Amino acid sequence: MEINRMGLVGIAASVLSVLAMFGQADVGSNVRDAVRPESDTGRDAARKPAEVLHFLGLQESAIVMDVMASGGYYTEVLAHAVGSEGTVYAQNPPMMLKYRDGFYDKALAQRLKGGRLANVVRLDRDMGDLDIPSGSVDLAITALNFHDIYNGAGETAALELLSQVYGLLKPGGVFGVIDHVGNPGADNNRLHRMDEAAMRGLVARSAFQLDGSGDLLRNPQDDHTGGVFAADIRGNTDRFLFRLRKPN
Repeated sequence: MEINRMGLVGIAASVLSVLAMFGQADVGSNVRDAVRPESDTGRDAARKPAEVLHFLGLQESAIVMDVMASGGYYTEVLAHAVGSEGTVYAQNPPMMLKYRDGFYDKALAQRLKGGRLANVVRLDRDMGDLDIPSGSVDLAITALNFHDIYNGAGETAALELLSQVYGLLKPGGVFGVIDHVGNPGADNNRLHRMDEAAMRGLVARSAFQLDGSGDLLRNPQDDHTGGVFAADIRGNTDRFLFRLRKPN
């Protein structure tokens, strides 16, 4: 039977697609089967980490970065997901580590104590001062922190962060951005939220392509008018999930 060139291309694409699906399924299983702190797993129902990483296309053995990792919830998720052959950079600006009397610094240190997550590398540095090669990271993620850059330091700083992450990613690499949705014109700085349209506008002005947006973390019961730490909404805010891609 003769198969033309276009037929071969189609078969190859199908094989790659199947392999990618298996790789992503393994990543999800790695997260679901891992032994993780109860304080983390108690948040999984709202955060859906395995589903988020599947949406972002993470593969085992990848080199990944948790941007503004805070206490390391996603650092741990990523460490289990990529497996022993992968690498996870947990990046925190020094200023963030001093917040609340070093709360995040202590939490991350406890999480990594005794070499518990051996594939994690702490980067206690600003994004512009990272000693890792450009174009070496497969995937980066930032969860519930981008609003602080945009609201606190402004558009220029937010665009600079996007540019810095872009430079670290390999061609075809992905940056996942998760944040609490805010209403246009609201005091989102006080509420710790971000206008989704503003995020889309920043992406449009960056070198990234908006490769997809997911509804995994949506909550229609959140009207975006309350602070994210309020008892009736904390942990269950309406959140956007963007998959930004560096073009090949």
